[in-house]
Amino acid sequence: MFLAQLPLKGCHSERSEESRSAHRNSKQGKIPRFARNDSLRCRRFAFMVLKDKFGREIHDLRISVTDRCNFSCVYCKSADPKNYFPHGDLLSWDEFLRLSRVLAGLGIRKVRITGGEPLLRPGVVDFITQLRQIDGLEDVAITTNGYLLPEMAAKLAAAGSPRVTVSLDSLDSAKSARITRTPRSLEKVMAGLDAALEAGLKPVKVNIVLVRGFNDDEIVDFARLARKRDIILRFIEFMPLDADHTWKRELVVTAREIVAAINPVYPLIEIPRHSPSETALRYRFADGQGEIGIIAPVSIPFCGRCSRIRLTADGKLRTCLFSMEEFDVRHLVRNGATDSDIGRFVTAAVYQKESGHRINEPDFVQPDRTMVYIGG
Repeated sequence: MFLAQLPLKGCHSERSEESRSAHRNSKQGKIPRFARNDSLRCRRFAFMVLKDKFGREIHDLRISVTDRCNFSCVYCKSADPKNYFPHGDLLSWDEFLRLSRVLAGLGIRKVRITGGEPLLRPGVVDFITQLRQIDGLEDVAITTNGYLLPEMAAKLAAAGSPRVTVSLDSLDSAKSARITRTPRSLEKVMAGLDAALEAGLKPVKVNIVLVRGFNDDEIVDFARLARKRDIILRFIEFMPLDADHTWKRELVVTAREIVAAINPVYPLIEIPRHSPSETALRYRFADGQGEIGIIAPVSIPFCGRCSRIRLTADGKLRTCLFSMEEFDVRHLVRNGATDSDIGRFVTAAVYQKESGHRINEPDFVQPDRTMVYIGG
């Protein structure tokens, strides 16, 4: 039996005039202060654990709030994209909040806000403030390219988003501009890191996608940065999700290679993951000065412990980063579905979650959506 539990007796989800006003206002990037549990009037779904057919518990949600980005990184986005979603196709803040409440009632405990570049969308700070008020959500974090952090770090801290992850591509200004296809990107990102630390956004994590021939010669320099600054640095293997379809296995810098590059200079000691479903292999420097992580979906897949689902900016539920099928929850939200209808739909979709991403299988096919349209 894998259908979602129904709401407690008497629950209903008719939208009030206040909620309809919220929808109108959200088009302008505003999030009105409507009742905290407007869509679940008798508190929330009875507690349950969302599981797939392999018995994996699903408690992490990635929400992509926009497909727009001010970078055009070679490992993610086309140099000249022309296919942004129309604004009306994107979920409104009100719709994101309603779905977040339903998913929290189904057992989601952690939410990470992604994009595109999430800080580009007006209203994102207010959205985070309201996410933090949803019963059952224990952790809300955001991933950003850091470009707008100098102006927004203090606002994020005030909104209650203590965890931030910043993408970094190179410590060389010219190389960073070449990878991101954005002038002076390194200077803005480093200023963003400073602003995040000054605002008290801890822990600050830095993600680095390594691509052979682009930035793999900087591995030790990146490790040195982790030792100097109060950050947790994480290397990520290049995945076949780039818009230009240039991914080749030879471009992947593997976890083994990363450790082999750092260890002779700064000896590493592997340490336990925070939880079995954590994506990163964790290492501390032997002298105790800092920590790094390695996310290795290509060379050391972690699919068997996956606890994540993704909600795209245009309202599609994806059970895997590499899913070939997605589930349209926007249609339900905009066509009169109750919260229990949505709960059943999501639970049945999650039950069908793939066993793994199949990158290493001979019949692997890259999904039509690229990373910028899925959410990192």
